[in-house]
Amino acid sequence: MDSVVPFVLVSDHAGRAIPQSLGTLGLCDTDRARHIAWDIGVAGLGERLSDLLGATLVAQAYSRLVIDCNRRPGHPTSIASVSDSTPVPGNEGLRQDQRAAREHAIFAPYHAAIATGLDTRRAAGQPTVLVALHSFTPRLRTPSRPTPGDADGHRPWHVGVLHNHDPRFALILRDLLAAEGELVVGNNAPYALSDDDDYTVPVHGEQRGLPHVEIEIRQDLIADADGEAAWAARLARLLPLAWQLFGQRFGC
Repeated sequence: MDSVVPFVLVSDHAGRAIPQSLGTLGLCDTDRARHIAWDIGVAGLGERLSDLLGATLVAQAYSRLVIDCNRRPGHPTSIASVSDSTPVPGNEGLRQDQRAAREHAIFAPYHAAIATGLDTRRAAGQPTVLVALHSFTPRLRTPSRPTPGDADGHRPWHVGVLHNHDPRFALILRDLLAAEGELVVGNNAPYALSDDDDYTVPVHGEQRGLPHVEIEIRQDLIADADGEAAWAARLARLLPLAWQLFGQRFGC
């Protein structure tokens, strides 16, 4: 992570790979391609945005159904046996050693890569903004974290900006997105960032005192190459502006 720009991009759910030893987790091809397995569109978005910004990207290649890298180990949805009403047979009745093996092989190296890169930047005196990239399904069958406006699982937002204890950078970006004019922007919607249900931003952003934001883009907007490119261009334009405004307001 030796980028000269301040942004470090992370994607907890970019991939949908499953270790060969776990087979298909008992899921059909259709379910393994659905939002329950990964954040649709985020892999391409992250790569394009990284190229446009010249920023480092740390992206998880394995499916969130193997182990969710945005949940602390032991969280009820860390290794979900049911996701959006869909049973995941390969996650049922796991022994503790089986859970620990997934944590050791997938969760730990991913977060070690983020931590090592952030440590390197800090040692070099480089300013850093942690940007967590996610996407959300336009309709959730069984909302687990209900949000006002999320009626019957339908999500009206084009993009959501998530924050928790330190909302400063996120709120600047939220306002810039809203000023685009054609976007419905969620403020802690369709999810609210929290200590209990999130891991990456609380651990790598908040605990380090770094400016940060978690961005959620509706999946139908980035489901193809054109959508990925359009949103990457938008964020590549707005994130540097948000950083400039952040420095002006808070002297960073």
